[in-house]
Amino acid sequence: MITPTASAKVLELVTLQYPPYAYQAQGEVKGMAVELIQEAFRRMKQPIKISILPWARAIYRIEQGQSDAIFTIYKTKERAVFTDYSNEILIHQSMALFTRKDSPIKFDGQLSALAQYRFGVVRKVSYGDIFDQAVSNHQISPPDITDTGEQNVMKLLQGRFDILVSNKLGALHILQQMGQAEKVSMLSPEIEQIPSYIAFAKKNHLQVTRDQFDATLREMKRDGSYAKIVSRYLLP
Repeated sequence: MITPTASAKVLELVTLQYPPYAYQAQGEVKGMAVELIQEAFRRMKQPIKISILPWARAIYRIEQGQSDAIFTIYKTKERAVFTDYSNEILIHQSMALFTRKDSPIKFDGQLSALAQYRFGVVRKVSYGDIFDQAVSNHQISPPDITDTGEQNVMKLLQGRFDILVSNKLGALHILQQMGQAEKVSMLSPEIEQIPSYIAFAKKNHLQVTRDQFDATLREMKRDGSYAKIVSRYLLP
């Protein structure tokens, strides 16, 4: 049995426009991660409010304790200073590279071999240790930065950079929604598989809620409701 959280205070959660994981449509916040989060907190009898913000602003709000939790977020040493991550993985994400269909670029798994090309990323988003370290170690050029995945895709299509870095499912979903999937190729192999989490603001002392969330998410994985939600968002 999961003990419901005693607090009736509405928890303020933040995320970014990141379809199919989280996105705003017809005035509602929807998506795979959103549904998982909503179901877990419903079982905990904990009211929540989810807001979609630019990622840099969402991170800042958690750092300052202005919001209570953030998802979906990768683990980094820098973020662990001001967040309490869930121990239970919320979603595994595949990180991949995308180019325009007419591009001659090939990928052999070594990012350093792509040093001559321009990359595009979303501001303050971690793309996993392999890519993030390639940037910080100057193995590749400083990437072009934008605020959303949709803007990133548009810049790739407009030729403003050569290689889009993205969560695989997220990029494919955006391309499909834009009707531009035939204009872009995904390079192989993928960069890496990365676990993503929900993380709670340390300043707000929500470790008990974090532990309750972990227990609830584990139960959702055991009873099949987790897989049922995820399967609705997988592309054919």
